Amino acid sequence: MSRQQPPSAITQSIIAVLATPPRVEALGPIGGRFVHALRLIALHERMGRDPVPELAVRMGGVDVAAKALILAQAISASWPENIAVSRFCCRLLSHDEATIGAFVDAAAVGDRVSFEGALNGLIRADRMHRLWEGAMALTAAEMRAL
Repeated sequence: MSRQQPPSAITQSIIAVLATPPRVEALGPIGGRFVHALRLIALHERMGRDPVPELAVRMGGVDVAAKALILAQAISASWPENIAVSRFCCRLLSHDEATIGAFVDAAAVGDRVSFEGALNGLIRADRMHRLWEGAMALTAAEMRAL
């Protein structure tokens, strides 16, 4: 019988980093706000209520709320499975939230390469354009609301 060697210290370190969920603070302001919007949308969907009024109050306007809802719907239509969201009060991100926040932040600075890199292998390339447009529209609405 062969005996397995225990993982090296480097391997254990890599596993520990991968097992630690990222925090909302790791995202930029637009990505972080959008993750909170996603959580709020999910909460309202579970309760069978329209999220736009509360989104508008929390995000500073109906336009930003509408763009956030449109982007959330585009993500839901493009994502390979149900989107995992954490509780509204939680500072830790699910893997889906971390990916979504990363691509929203990339779009917020106009970085198409990083945007596509965040989604590469997760969604089909022909669906990326819709997410790019939605993230850009959200960014524009956020900038107008400032």
